[in-house]
Amino acid sequence: MSEAETASQPHADTRPPGVDAAVVLEDGSVFWGYGAGVQGVAIGEVCFNTSLTGYQEILSDPSYAGQIITFTFPHIGNVGSNAEDIETVTPAARGCILRADITDPANWRSADHLDNWLKKHNLVAISGIDTRALTRRIRDGGAPKGAIIHLADASESVDIDALSDMSRTWPGLEGMDLAKEVSCSQTYEWDQAAWSIEDGYATQTSPKRHVVAVDFGAKLNILRCLAAAGCRVTVVPGNTSADDILALKPDGVFLSNGPGDPAATGEYAVPMIKTLLDADMPIFGICLGHQMLSLATGATTTKMHMGHRGANHPVKDLETGRVEITSQNHGFVVERDSLPKGVIETHTSLFDGTLEGIRIEGKKAFSVQHHPEASPGPQDSHYLFHRFVEMMD
Repeated sequence: MSEAETASQPHADTRPPGVDAAVVLEDGSVFWGYGAGVQGVAIGEVCFNTSLTGYQEILSDPSYAGQIITFTFPHIGNVGSNAEDIETVTPAARGCILRADITDPANWRSADHLDNWLKKHNLVAISGIDTRALTRRIRDGGAPKGAIIHLADASESVDIDALSDMSRTWPGLEGMDLAKEVSCSQTYEWDQAAWSIEDGYATQTSPKRHVVAVDFGAKLNILRCLAAAGCRVTVVPGNTSADDILALKPDGVFLSNGPGDPAATGEYAVPMIKTLLDADMPIFGICLGHQMLSLATGATTTKMHMGHRGANHPVKDLETGRVEITSQNHGFVVERDSLPKGVIETHTSLFDGTLEGIRIEGKKAFSVQHHPEASPGPQDSHYLFHRFVEMMD
């Protein structure tokens, strides 16, 4: 199917013949396309991800709660879908935007077509979009609020003004605590470890350390990496108190990734983290967990212009001089100038110079903004899990 006409026309349903879907931004701009996934309407923040692989991991990453993902790579679907390459059982993303029709799977690990996977998880999608134009728009103007509509019949009319109003009045991610929507509801044990092509996922049977993982929307591969590093992992909800965490007698506490505004989640997470710091508990944070640890030291966060989402972000370790290619997914950042005395910047982004990691002097506590567990992406930063274990030792 050829690419649908892309337009920026705020008030009329003048779509090309045969198209049954549209992206409508908060300013009324319209991008016509062809529906995939389930029929319906999805509202959220429209962002883009530059990864060349790993679309299933991206779509199932809980950190995408409240967001509609534009894939800049044009061929999505070529490896199909399966039950192993997921980061959560119930995806929290609102939907996705594609350049080309979903590719038929051509991979031995494929168990299902991506379009069927989208339908099973109630995700709205659209193809035939000029994703380069949409990405440039996000790059230049910031991530807009928008809607995807997938019609049951191409002859149905589309109320562009109504969709634009729905997008404009959607509250947006600032001030929104989405971690509570994707966090687990009760404590559980985790022992699944790293995947191999011969045996699939391993099981951790001889752990040397006990880690409590605070779930703000944890990716499963983070838990796998902790288990693979020799840890027995107990996962607790994001609003668990410090007393309840300490009662589990952990050797260390992990603060997970997650979606939404860190300042909103910090209202209940920061007091818990401060207590853990006072107890000299070893702490490792990733993404939202990094922002939570930073807030607990007195630093502040702010929303980024367009965020970092992709698997090719260069980050420099300022203490070793090493440059790592990293996987990233975040729309908020810790403000460097807000770091108090005794909080040391350890990593910086070579894309835009933003803060990528900290450690706290006199404490066994550190965090990074990027995703060392990858999935998808390079594994340059996997050593950080072993650094955490060494810190507990």
